Amino acid sequence: MRVPPPQNDTWDEHARTALAVLSDGDRGDQGDRDERDERRDRGEAGDALATLVRHPDLAEALLTVNTHLLLRSTLPPRLRELAILRVARRRGCEYQWTHHARLAAEAGLTEAEIEAAGRGEAADALELAVLDAVDELDDDSALSGRTSAALGEHLDEHQRMDLVFTIGTYCMLAMAFNTFGVESGGGPGAGRQTAPAADSRTSAGR
Repeated sequence: MRVPPPQNDTWDEHARTALAVLSDGDRGDQGDRDERDERRDRGEAGDALATLVRHPDLAEALLTVNTHLLLRSTLPPRLRELAILRVARRRGCEYQWTHHARLAAEAGLTEAEIEAAGRGEAADALELAVLDAVDELDDDSALSGRTSAALGEHLDEHQRMDLVFTIGTYCMLAMAFNTFGVESGGGPGAGRQTAPAADSRTSAGR
């Protein structure tokens, strides 16, 4: 099921309303808000947003949650990006990997750490627990007692809830991007990296 992005150069009013949540939820400075306002234009939004706004009501609902996870979450950006990279690897989502490899670098991850996250590997105990959480939630839709306890040693309740919803939301988005044919070349971070082959390894085998 391919859903191509619109070919027009600018959004109609319905699409602009759907994308307005990107600015409404931004806690950044004025420059950040201006940049997000510019992304309402078809040329700046990238194929992911362009594809989503073919269904403006759905896009508005999804972007409300996604804006919280990216901009208002209690989860530290480094942990958020580790989780999303692991999701992208497991789901074989090239767009998600390319886009979030750039965001991960901005959050302080090295190239080696980015590649390791894709494999589900990390030297830090908390970061490894985050990657294990991705594997367990994707495989079993639940966390093991071991991983839940490891996360609880470092993260408060709100952070753990944000982690679970980050993993679930980006698994859903990876499914949508792969199904709709969203290409990495049209979005932010284009040309940085491509997703490795999907990882079928389960957490039980770690």
